[in-house]
Amino acid sequence: MLAQPLELASPERASARHLVLIVDDDETISEALSIRLGHQGFDTLVARSGKAALEQARHQQPDCILLDLGLPDVDGFELCQDLVDSPNTCDIPVIIVSGMEHPRIIRRCRAAGCYYYVRKPYDPNVLLTLIRRAIDEAGGGEVEEIDA
Repeated sequence: MLAQPLELASPERASARHLVLIVDDDETISEALSIRLGHQGFDTLVARSGKAALEQARHQQPDCILLDLGLPDVDGFELCQDLVDSPNTCDIPVIIVSGMEHPRIIRRCRAAGCYYYVRKPYDPNVLLTLIRRAIDEAGGGEVEEIDA
């Protein structure tokens, strides 16, 4: 089952569940993460390219973006910077989730404007905690914790 872009059906739904945009060209990883987040009470969108991610972020206004750096059409750092610099998406926290290993990676992520950097493979519970914290810090409201 593939995650499809969700249309927010009603204001009640929009306020009840936070929307997370997963930007990763690896279908297996993005689908597993989408399912996991769904079990934790989040709605998800999946974008497999930088272009699709920008479009979905602008039109769907997710509460948080999980961004892989290794995308086929754009440099992940540039995409993060574009999201942070755009008036339409600057309030959306970006968490970079990547397998890239480089001594200055965290510094580059911060310079691009991300909230957190999480290295693959990651502990799913740590990622959930960071998503909740980023949404809360960005003013998206407290995120209810769900035991699954």
